[in-house]
Amino acid sequence: MRDISGVGTDTRRGGYSRPVFSNAETELRSWFIEQAGRRGLDVMTDQNGIIWAWWDTTTGTRKDAVVTGSHLDSVPGGGEYDGPLGVASALVAVDILKNRGVRPRKPLAIAIFPEEEGSRFGVACLGSRLLTGALDPNKARKLKDADGNTYADVAAANGQDPRFIGADHKTLQQLGMFVELHVEQGRGLIDLRQPVAIGSSILGHGRWKLTVSGQGNHAGTTLMKDRKDPMIAAAKIMIGIRDTARNYKDARATVGRLQPVPGGTNVIASRVDMWIDVRHPRDEITAALVESIHLNAQVIAAEENCAVTFGVESLSPTVHFDTGLRDRLRTLLPAAPVLATGAGHDAGVLAGHIPTAMLFVRNPTGISHSPEELVDDADAEAGAQALADILAGLLGEARKIG
Repeated sequence: MRDISGVGTDTRRGGYSRPVFSNAETELRSWFIEQAGRRGLDVMTDQNGIIWAWWDTTTGTRKDAVVTGSHLDSVPGGGEYDGPLGVASALVAVDILKNRGVRPRKPLAIAIFPEEEGSRFGVACLGSRLLTGALDPNKARKLKDADGNTYADVAAANGQDPRFIGADHKTLQQLGMFVELHVEQGRGLIDLRQPVAIGSSILGHGRWKLTVSGQGNHAGTTLMKDRKDPMIAAAKIMIGIRDTARNYKDARATVGRLQPVPGGTNVIASRVDMWIDVRHPRDEITAALVESIHLNAQVIAAEENCAVTFGVESLSPTVHFDTGLRDRLRTLLPAAPVLATGAGHDAGVLAGHIPTAMLFVRNPTGISHSPEELVDDADAEAGAQALADILAGLLGEARKIG
């Protein structure tokens, strides 16, 4: 991690900003490719921009592979460990296995998934969604970033041919299971005084875009009584989202991004776009909460002589990790507690296609998606060691060389 600690630092927000296809994310991808090559892994980048680093068996057959890895992109002003910890730990785990003098009887791959955070094009886990067919490639090609650049154009400018993105059944058929190591994004391990946990489930979650349309006008010449101000409606809607979520036990609802158009200080906005993140363990509760938010927004907007449009950008149901694989991990790590997470991951997308599992490494601050995110060196080492032990067990009694 020290090798990449200076990549993508954000002097304005604090923390790190590493959106997909940015200079920072590209530098990290190059770093990983170089590091994997040093370890003798066979590295390739697929049609969806996913990097695969293969440790092949003596036969060279890539079937029923054990896969680990994570992502290298970040949210704006995010923490240092969200994503890269899983990548660095995978490389260290390979070192540990090689130092033990073992060679796997099953192929091992490290996978790096692009745009896991969805911070540039709005769809979380975009790479794994494309791989599994969960995202229509035509929709993906048309996705736009904040500057109006399409995913297709940005991908093409970075050496990826957008014509070929989409479901990759050939690669999926090579994969036997996926174990993702990630910094814990909460306080479970702090209270349990343990460095590593095994994941049990991922909270169902989604992202919706809500647009409030009004009438743009001059801030100085337009009387208060004559205004159709979408910013006022948006402010009331945001308060309503918080209050609505409080009516549902275990629900979370967040407006993390708000964009007035045109955005001038002396201009009444013509519209306001807001992005809403909603999560709940029960998918039917998530649906009910989102419907309530939509209906309340319509009423509030009408009171301000404004209108609302509402649409889903991404949706992931609650995921329960494969119980058989989880039980194997518990056998290999008997001291590790089992914890659920409220954060989404590529492991959750892959779970509908292959057995998946997760390891969480203690975060002593309990804070994530923030510069305050932290992992102590000793816990990072414990996580990498745990991952190596798990991979050794899953690779089928890896045997010593020579």
